[in-house]
Amino acid sequence: MSFESLGLLPELLRAISDQGYTEPTPIQLKAIPPVLAKHDMMACAQTGTGKTAGFALPILQMLAPMQSASPSPARHPIRALILTPTRELAAQVEENVAAYSKYLTLRSTVVFGGVDINPQIKALRAGVEVLVATPGRLLDHVQQKTVNLTQVQILVLDEADRMLDMGFMPDIKRILALLPAERQSLLFSATFSDEIKRLANQMLRNPVSIEVARRNAPTDLVTHRMYEVDADRKGLLLAHLIKSRDMQQVLVFVRTKRDANRLMRELVRDGVPATAIHSDRTQGERMQALEDFKNGTMKVMVATDIAARGLDIEQLPFVINFELPYAAEDYIHRIGRTGRAGSPGEAISLVCSDEKRMLDDIERELKRKLERLPMPELAGARPRAPRHHEERSASEHRAPRGNLHAVPAAKPVHAAKPAHAASAGGFDFSKPYEPKPSSLTNGGAAPASTTARAPMRRQTAALLGGHAKKS
Repeated sequence: MSFESLGLLPELLRAISDQGYTEPTPIQLKAIPPVLAKHDMMACAQTGTGKTAGFALPILQMLAPMQSASPSPARHPIRALILTPTRELAAQVEENVAAYSKYLTLRSTVVFGGVDINPQIKALRAGVEVLVATPGRLLDHVQQKTVNLTQVQILVLDEADRMLDMGFMPDIKRILALLPAERQSLLFSATFSDEIKRLANQMLRNPVSIEVARRNAPTDLVTHRMYEVDADRKGLLLAHLIKSRDMQQVLVFVRTKRDANRLMRELVRDGVPATAIHSDRTQGERMQALEDFKNGTMKVMVATDIAARGLDIEQLPFVINFELPYAAEDYIHRIGRTGRAGSPGEAISLVCSDEKRMLDDIERELKRKLERLPMPELAGARPRAPRHHEERSASEHRAPRGNLHAVPAAKPVHAAKPAHAASAGGFDFSKPYEPKPSSLTNGGAAPASTTARAPMRRQTAALLGGHAKKS
């Protein structure tokens, strides 16, 4: 079937053609007609199948009769609200909405945290029909009274399961209380847990349920491979694969922000242009890293699971799991960044002995074994220190307070002291203090004045040079 068969407006068909799309995907074929019929919907499809167009196109079609060329903000109230869990996904969805509505006089904007709120306030006050937002920043605007949600006709929750995982449900319920009771609600996601389905039953009215792939199914266009490698050799293997296979665009996943920064530095040190994206970077830095990766300035983007959902990188050929995720479902989302829109992709995992349980979980989820590849020769490459030696803080070497013998303290290694360590005055500061015999009077007893001031002789603390010698 074609997009024309779905009854879309000529302006939308023209915009779709400009994007290079020739025929709808299965989720679009199944979702667009019931959305146009104003049904509530719960749609589940594997990642990379075109969910955004599945709700954006019918929403724009329904809002088209209300479009206006008037500059008055009153003629452009918010009629459609799209909520997403992450900033990157919000920016991407709004980019798609803007592309699809380029031949209509409908306005759209996006609001998310981590950036200056004032430009967002200016855009909202000018009036927009379609607002894409993350829940937290939307509530910031509600608190500042810079957004009016009383005329919202359509609500979309994109990646609803991810919102639940990230703890956004209280915010979502606050937002729902601000919306008109009479509205159309749509839930789109790559996966739907039983808990999400129960929540959807409370939020939706007689929803149409659509599922175009089995739950958590990875795209069939992705080839799954793995190497068994020691943890402290993963960096060597990663650099070798990128160089030997001339990989020009690789998304590499790690578990923590510290690991992302460390691996990025190692790759740059090995001559591989790399950047990193994680939640500790400012939104401007994250957007710049993503732009550099998309345009080819950086071959490698090292990411935490913040990039496992929502990022749409056209024809991304490689995803490498430098570290396996703790949850098998997160593996599905990670490798879903490749094999999108009909393009093949390759997912490579570097698995050490500590990750065997995670590997078993992933293979059970996939219902297949990852292809085992032989380790290549890494001769001549410099070894890397294990991460726990490289980044362990000094505090981790200290014994716990109150138990001085719980962790044996390592003896510090000092350079040998030169024979002439004594100062010009003849005093050697490297030895414990001992009074000279000439400084004592009365047969070795301390002077009377000293005895008067300090009648009790204290022992010298062990840390300051040991106990005083007995005479």
